[in-house]
Amino acid sequence: MKQFIRVFVSVIAIVGCLAALPEWAWGVERGAHETGRPNQNRDRREETGSYHRDQRFGHDHRYPNRGYAVPRLPRGVVRVPYRGRPYYFHGGVWYRSNGPRFVVVTPPVGIVVPFLPPFYTTIWVGGVPYYYADDAYYRWRPELRGYQVTEAPRDDEVKVPTAADKQVFVYPNNQQSDEQQATDRYECYRWASDQSGFDPTEPSGGVADADVSNKRAAYRRAEAACLEGRGYTVK
Repeated sequence: MKQFIRVFVSVIAIVGCLAALPEWAWGVERGAHETGRPNQNRDRREETGSYHRDQRFGHDHRYPNRGYAVPRLPRGVVRVPYRGRPYYFHGGVWYRSNGPRFVVVTPPVGIVVPFLPPFYTTIWVGGVPYYYADDAYYRWRPELRGYQVTEAPRDDEVKVPTAADKQVFVYPNNQQSDEQQATDRYECYRWASDQSGFDPTEPSGGVADADVSNKRAAYRRAEAACLEGRGYTVK
C-alpha cells in the first residue's frame, strides 16, 4: 500500500510539472476551442508582426507576413515552377525555400496557379474580373488554363462589389482539398450562371439593371444547390 501511495504521488508530481510547461515546449499550438481561452500563441504572433489581417476591398482574411518562415510546408501545398525556380502555393499564401526553411514571399507577376484560394474577393477593372487575396491580384487566363498573377491596378480603376455581390461562405464537410474546393466552386459557378443567366463576374451580372435582384437571387439558389450537392455547407 505504501509503495502504491509513493507511485501515485510521483505521477501527480510529474503531471503537475508538465502542466506548468509553456505551450511552445509541447511543440503544438492549442486553439481556443481546445483550451477554452484565446489562442495566446496566435495573439503573440500578431503582436510581434508575424501575421496581419488583409481588409482591402473588404477581403477580411488573416495571412502570415512576407518574410515569415516556417520549418515545413502545410499539407496540400501546390508546387508551381516559374522561370526555373519552384514556388509553393497554399490558401492564398506563397512560399519559397530558403535553406532548411520556407519563407512567405510576394508572388512574381506572371506566375500561374491552377486554382484560386478558398478565400478571395472579386473586383472589376475595366469590366474584367480580377480576384484578390493577400495583396495579390489574379486573372483567369484560358489559354494558360489557370489564374495568372498580375500587376496591381490603380485604385481609381477598381470597382468593388456591393454587399449583395460578395462571396458566400462555403464550408467543406468532407475534408475536400483546396484544389477540389476551387474546382467545385468554379464548376458550380458555371452551372449556376448557365441556369440563371446571371454571371457574378460581370458588372451587374451581365443583365439589365431591372433584372439584377431577381437574377442574382436565382444564381445564389442554384450555386448553393450545386455546392450542397457536392458536400458543402453554404451560408
